[in-house]
Amino acid sequence: MLCRLSLAVLALAAAPAAAQNAPSGAVLYAPCKACHTIDKGGRNGLGPNLNGVVGRKAGSLPGFNYSAAMKGFGKTWTPALLDAYLADPRKTVPSNKMIYPGLKDPQKRAALIAWLKAQ
Repeated sequence: MLCRLSLAVLALAAAPAAAQNAPSGAVLYAPCKACHTIDKGGRNGLGPNLNGVVGRKAGSLPGFNYSAAMKGFGKTWTPALLDAYLADPRKTVPSNKMIYPGLKDPQKRAALIAWLKAQ
């Protein structure tokens, strides 16, 4: 009995440690800063400002020159749609201007999307 209890305690202690080793959304966003800002009311860069992107209609941020493909996409950015887009932008919105190959790790995408949603 004591052995099982010890194993359970060790397993519970290891879970937060593993989560701490996972990159945070802020860390995962760092490469995005080359093209995107995230500050509320922030300027657009090479890409549109991403503050409030979750729930915003694709291609609709005023002042950004979107591709025809993104303007015509017609969907609202939900976490599921952002997940697909971040995995493979060219597959999700063919002919869009973003030159990003995609984030292949689903856990990293989930962390990034959760972080974006909180901004």
